[in-house]
Amino acid sequence: MSLTNILILVGFSLVIFIFSKFDRTRKFRNPLLLVFSTGVIFWLQPALPIRGLDFWLPVATLALVALGWVLTSKPEERNCRLTLITGVLVIGTVLVIALTRFLGMTGIITPSRPPQTFDVLLVLLVVGATLFLSYKFLKGRTALPYVVGIIVLLVIFAALKLPVLTEWISEVLRLWSGQSRELASSLDLRWLGFSYIAFRLIHTLRDRQNGRLPAMMLDEYIIYILFFPAISAGPIDRSERFIKDLRQPFIPSADVLGGASKRLVIGLLKKFVAADLLAMIALNAVNAAQINSTSWAWILVYAYAFQIFFDFSGYTDIAISMGLLMGIKLPENFNAPYLKPNLTQFWNNWHMTLTQWFRAYFFNPLTRSLRSSKKPVPVWMVILITQLATMTLIGLWHGITLNFVLWGLWHGLGIFIQNRWSDWTKPLSARIQQRPVLNKVVTIFTTLFTFQFVALGWVWFALPSMDLSLQVFGRLFGMGV
Repeated sequence: MSLTNILILVGFSLVIFIFSKFDRTRKFRNPLLLVFSTGVIFWLQPALPIRGLDFWLPVATLALVALGWVLTSKPEERNCRLTLITGVLVIGTVLVIALTRFLGMTGIITPSRPPQTFDVLLVLLVVGATLFLSYKFLKGRTALPYVVGIIVLLVIFAALKLPVLTEWISEVLRLWSGQSRELASSLDLRWLGFSYIAFRLIHTLRDRQNGRLPAMMLDEYIIYILFFPAISAGPIDRSERFIKDLRQPFIPSADVLGGASKRLVIGLLKKFVAADLLAMIALNAVNAAQINSTSWAWILVYAYAFQIFFDFSGYTDIAISMGLLMGIKLPENFNAPYLKPNLTQFWNNWHMTLTQWFRAYFFNPLTRSLRSSKKPVPVWMVILITQLATMTLIGLWHGITLNFVLWGLWHGLGIFIQNRWSDWTKPLSARIQQRPVLNKVVTIFTTLFTFQFVALGWVWFALPSMDLSLQVFGRLFGMGV
């Protein structure tokens, strides 16, 4: 996301901050959040070469979110008047965006000129009918709708992350729109924020299935899923915490503005100064093939390690600052991860909301399943299976490629070895902790060792192929120079 885009989003946040100052009855905060969040998914959607797709993907996002609410809402949450008002606001926003096609030959809010207005009205009608039928025939009968919903989200996710499948879908869409299929590319389908949206939707489906989802009106549900500061890069908030902030009175003050401004400046410096400067020498597919010395190989790897941290944590700071201006305290996502003495603590402090999501919805259920099986599974094997599976899935979440799988396996094996080592050396560790100086020395060593392991793992993450990654590893250790 560019600096201009971020500053405009900060401007939206300030509008809501100012309105909240005078909106004692809290009539305008949610409608403004709803309209801004709806509009932002069209505005930030990347331009795509397939005709009209950069308009239809945000429409599909809204359809999926509305379907998520239909499947998860309880009778007391279906206030007809409030639901109608929310629907009018969302549909009205979409139609206003669609009508900007008459203001010029290029997109005003959308990346390209919106489709024909009749086509937009027809699609909205079909979506509305589908939602109505889903409400009548799916809601509350069995657990099947929740399972089907999750499967649909995972299938879409795979279609967006698997290059071969993405390219095939691009060919089909190009034929449908009368464009050349020979130009199809896996980059033709870039759906703004779908990974984070899917995680929030799966969270609500699973929590409703388990009876843990808080009651949410339609406007609250849409705002939670599409909250614009966190739409493109997180953090992944939990619905119960988010809704609590959304419902409590928000009183703008100089302290709130000061705290948000400080966090914003820190985030901007991280992302657009530190990260952008490091990006000039950080490891990538181009310079990886040109490395001719061991020292430069290490410089590139370390530069990438800090570049990805400053870029990601910088955006998190920016998102949190915007949330504060609207009375929403988004969760922290980073807590000095490179200063942790072991790999488990690193992952407890790196992209924390993603780690917590996988722990709650995959790692813990899988662990319970293995431990409760009729045939006892050794503890060490439970740890190995769960860690490898979880970290591999986290790798695949970033992209369905061999290198992301290898990155996930790298960390899964690392956490397993660290876990077994820690268990084996507990008596020695207890004695070391009784000697402060020695304990400090050991902590410094393990922290440096953990950072080194993580930095080497970024080689798999940063590069597109295993051959290139192995070539860089060879340079790092003086082989093939």
